[in-house]
Amino acid sequence: MAIHYAKDEQQIVMLTVDRAGRSANVIDAEFGVALATSVERLQAEPNLAGVIVTSAKKTFMAGGDLEWLYAVTDAAEVFASAEALKAGFRQLEKLGVPVVAAINGTALGGGLELALACHYRIVLNDPRLKLGFPEVTLGLLPGGGGVTRLPRMIGLQAAFPLLTEGTQLDPVAAKAAGLVDALADDLADLQAKARAWIVANPKVAQPWDKPGYRIPGGDPRSPKVAQMLSIAPAMLKKRTYGNYLAPEAILSAMVEGTMVDFDTASRIESRYFAQLATSQTAKNMINAFWFQMNQISDGASRPQTVPPQVTQKVGVLGAGMMGHGIAYVTAVSNLPVVLKDVTLEQAEAGKAKIAALLDKRVQQGKLTKKQRDETLARIQPTADAADLADCDLVIEAVFEDRELKAKVTQEVEAVLADRAVFASNTSTLPITGLAQASQRPQNFVGLHFFSPVEKMKLVEIITGAATSDETLAKVFDFVLKIRKTPIVVNDSRGFYTSRVFGTYLREGLAMLGEGQHPRAIEAAGLQAGMPVGPLALADEVSLGLMRHIREQTRKDFEAEGKTAPSHPSDAVVDVMTEKYGRYGKARGAGFYDYPEGGKKHLWPELTVLFPPQGEPLCQTEMIERLMFVQALETVRCREENVVTNAADANIGSILGWGFAPFKGGTLQYINDYGVAAFVQRSEELAAKYGERFAPPELLLAMRDARKTF
Repeated sequence: MAIHYAKDEQQIVMLTVDRAGRSANVIDAEFGVALATSVERLQAEPNLAGVIVTSAKKTFMAGGDLEWLYAVTDAAEVFASAEALKAGFRQLEKLGVPVVAAINGTALGGGLELALACHYRIVLNDPRLKLGFPEVTLGLLPGGGGVTRLPRMIGLQAAFPLLTEGTQLDPVAAKAAGLVDALADDLADLQAKARAWIVANPKVAQPWDKPGYRIPGGDPRSPKVAQMLSIAPAMLKKRTYGNYLAPEAILSAMVEGTMVDFDTASRIESRYFAQLATSQTAKNMINAFWFQMNQISDGASRPQTVPPQVTQKVGVLGAGMMGHGIAYVTAVSNLPVVLKDVTLEQAEAGKAKIAALLDKRVQQGKLTKKQRDETLARIQPTADAADLADCDLVIEAVFEDRELKAKVTQEVEAVLADRAVFASNTSTLPITGLAQASQRPQNFVGLHFFSPVEKMKLVEIITGAATSDETLAKVFDFVLKIRKTPIVVNDSRGFYTSRVFGTYLREGLAMLGEGQHPRAIEAAGLQAGMPVGPLALADEVSLGLMRHIREQTRKDFEAEGKTAPSHPSDAVVDVMTEKYGRYGKARGAGFYDYPEGGKKHLWPELTVLFPPQGEPLCQTEMIERLMFVQALETVRCREENVVTNAADANIGSILGWGFAPFKGGTLQYINDYGVAAFVQRSEELAAKYGERFAPPELLLAMRDARKTF
């Protein structure tokens, strides 16, 4: 059984959740049967004094069975399943004896809902332990009573962000928020406090089951709550652009549920849960953030024959924005770092920036001063390449210039051990070409970090023609060690992320060149689900850098006796930079103006430089141009074996440049649209806007074979 049942001499029953064959407890059909059986047995117990619910595993409970939720398509089946589970929870809280949740590990989603169905919650005070409702991040809502119970416990206003933002709290924060009642120092204290509370509270009931109960802070009819609820939908719309169903469903279930009795509210919650669980948005998000993320972290793209590789010491070349960020995440992961720059002063300036990042974490209470000092002590600033001699991994993060990268490669390899790995943090320059400067190309690899390094979760690993499996395995394991998500791609100009990300920028600029209104272009990008509009993003990237990359590409093509492809956006970049000296945010002027002390705004002259031509495009067409161009370039990357699987493509697009998470990534976007319909629409766009929208052969073959990614 998934629940062990044990009664002691005090007439207290211990229910220990221990799902066989799984590393973590989940709420599935087997758990539901075990819960129903346990509750039936409890109801028949003579002289029952109380119940303690705990876990035999390191986690208390991870949540619902996502494999079942991903596969299920019948809303009635989901509704019935949710109602059956909640019937067990309801019987547990109405036993008439005290029921305590002894939370000995992380309790998320359904695990926390089980705890809320208890009368008292005690949690082990371990900062690594998390409590919360992450369902919204998978396109779902807490369907085991969370939306019904939490507002009744802490009020609508306090429950709203916890349910709609997927916030995960440590034990201290969870207690402050009202999710738990007490903290325990260790497992023995946890059990002792649970038993003591049962003895001290023999007659208990949930607040909402007592006569005269009122929701804390008032129900939706109270003036203060009504005021909050009048703006809540607009707040959600501003955040989600209506692309995410779950936050709005949670708000509706909360409001409707707090206007009725508990059991009716519970059924309302189940209906919304069934609607979400069978939606395509939830399928997209579960596929990406659960199955494909797990596929990546389990090492599907890592050479399987190479044993685990341990990195002992890391060298970072360049203490600028990328270099000090890489050194920071490495040192925070308990690895010693040598941070080298041209001068000691520049290296120390990079370390000072790391100190500032650590100080901020101390101020936020996420780090102790001792941990901050220990982290800083692991970083050695230097201007001497000899100090890198005992590093087994060196990451170069210098300016995106082939000659400069070749120079530092040769300088550092001269002092490294034969087995040391050299990685280039480049976003566009092909690794095989950079490896020509190396004496050991088999030890040479690309590690493309994203800015800001301390926040961005993705690292793109690029294998050159000569990169060995051992080298790939070593950097893959290193990326996991520093708590980032690795995707593996084969060598290509722009690799995968920069190559596809660039299509979004250029399409936005192309539409501007056609005379589409800049505000409409930006709105289309945001409505499509991108974090920033293409013009604002081009300013962030820098129009100067876009020109530099374009010129470098042209030179490389000429060296190969080829002509580099042109793009409609090229003329826009040239006008902005050459004629008007507007290079982007870093230079204070681009597509946007950046007034000192004021809010950025679109440069008014844009509509003069790029005047309207003909009828403006509808928003749907603009959105599809921005999204299709990315999805099609991803298919080309898959066709050319640059990216080798759908998981790396989808997760790389979401974590790398923020491709609409509700669509599940660039390839899942095609699945969501329907492969045949996507091909047809691509052909229509190609006829109007050019070959960049033409469907690749791989996509045509998948349409004919009725396959999906």
